[in-house]
Amino acid sequence: MLKKILLKGAREGLGRIIVLLDLVTRPKKIQRSVEEQSKVDDETQRLSLYQFYACPFCVKTRRAVHRLNIPLAFRDAQKEPHREQLKSEAGKVKVPCLRIEEEGAVRWMYESNEIIRYLDQRFSP
Repeated sequence: MLKKILLKGAREGLGRIIVLLDLVTRPKKIQRSVEEQSKVDDETQRLSLYQFYACPFCVKTRRAVHRLNIPLAFRDAQKEPHREQLKSEAGKVKVPCLRIEEEGAVRWMYESNEIIRYLDQRFSP
C-alpha cells in the first residue's frame, strides 16, 4: 500500500514539473488572418480533448494545440461526467483522447502522436 502511495506521489510530482516546464517553454502560436482563425474556430466546435492535467502525453498534445492556435474544449477525464463518458462511449479511460464529430458520426482517437498528426494535417497553414 505504501509503495502505491509513493509511486502515485512521484508520478504526480513529476507531472507537475512537466506542466511547469511546459509553461516556461510553450511554443509560439500560429498567426492567422481573422477570417482564417474564425474558420478554424468553427471547425474545432466538434472536437474535444479528454486528458489528465499532469499526464506527460497530454501536456505534449496540449502544446501542439497551443502551437496550432486552436480553441479545443478540454475535458478532465479524472472527473465525472467526462471519465464515465470516455469509458462508455470510447470504450476505455485512456488519455489523451480526441473526440471527433464529423458528418453525424463520432470517433475517438487515442495516442498523442496520432492526435498531433491529425491536428497538424487539419489545422497547419
